[in-house]
Amino acid sequence: MYVDFYNFTSRPFQLTPDPRFYFDSATHKKAMAYLTYGLAQGEGFIIITGEIGAGKTTLVGHLFDELDRDQYVAAKVVTTQLGADDLLRLVASGFGISTEGADKALLLQRIQRFLVNRHHEGKRVLLIVDEAQNLPTSSLEELRMLSNFQEGDRALLQSFLLGQPEFREKWAHDPELEQLRQRVIATHHLEPMNRDEIEGYVTHRLERVNWSGDPAFTQDAFTKIYEYTDGVPRKLNTLMGRVLLLGAIEELHEISGDTIQEVIDDLEQDNRATAQGYADAVAARTGAELSSLKGAMEEAQAGYKANGTAIDDEKLGEILRRLELLEQYVRLHDDTIKQALDLAADWFEKGGAVDE
Repeated sequence: MYVDFYNFTSRPFQLTPDPRFYFDSATHKKAMAYLTYGLAQGEGFIIITGEIGAGKTTLVGHLFDELDRDQYVAAKVVTTQLGADDLLRLVASGFGISTEGADKALLLQRIQRFLVNRHHEGKRVLLIVDEAQNLPTSSLEELRMLSNFQEGDRALLQSFLLGQPEFREKWAHDPELEQLRQRVIATHHLEPMNRDEIEGYVTHRLERVNWSGDPAFTQDAFTKIYEYTDGVPRKLNTLMGRVLLLGAIEELHEISGDTIQEVIDDLEQDNRATAQGYADAVAARTGAELSSLKGAMEEAQAGYKANGTAIDDEKLGEILRRLELLEQYVRLHDDTIKQALDLAADWFEKGGAVDE
């Protein structure tokens, strides 16, 4: 809707990472320097960490957009709690290597053959592993083992590991990852943008979609944007998408701090409603399951007694005791959710924000 109203060529604040919108903030500029240095080394691991929505994927996407595709072959995998063997299959699939009917030994042979063939073609192979904080130590060790493949004195694979802040702690301190640590040649932690960069970020993305100054933004609007998002790109994109939608609905050609605040209030109300809906759903489902369990127990007890056989009193007492504990848990859980909602509401009133 707002794309047509403001005559944009596309949405400037979409949440899907898009290297076209890469913004060279201070922290991203430093990260690019480390990435470029690491890439020039041609081996080992390059690690980029940052909070959710900090722009890790966009950063690496921008780097790869700058590469000569005739010289590089790259694959990206997004990980969950994958074991070592499953990770190998994911990596192989990312490079288009068949995994059908292959055990671990055969998979490794196929991967090595692929790497050697690309090396003979004069190409370098890059692996990007996103959400690396989800990987267990055994899987990270498997990635390290892949880095052992080489031809002469040249490494055949270089890996980029992208993860949230907890991954920085894991690879830096886990005693089982000492050999991986020795192969890390460049690392950077992405920080949020500062206040002075917010205006540049917003106008940069707008200019990519043919923005000609409509809508205009007041300085207090940028201040409100920064206060709500803390300079985190994804949170900023979420907010700005809603701001432009409101602007189109109300046919605004200037976005002020009051406009930003109106959208923030709407977002906070939506977040509270979502949290309350979740709490109600959990309470309803738990209550229904508890009621069903009690009914089944009463029915079983009646059946046993009708047949002249009593339920073992000790066993029944244990079941009923556990049911009482479950009831207490449900009440405690409900109270905890309500307290959390109250704290969240108080936080919002004081200018807090929910991370995306």
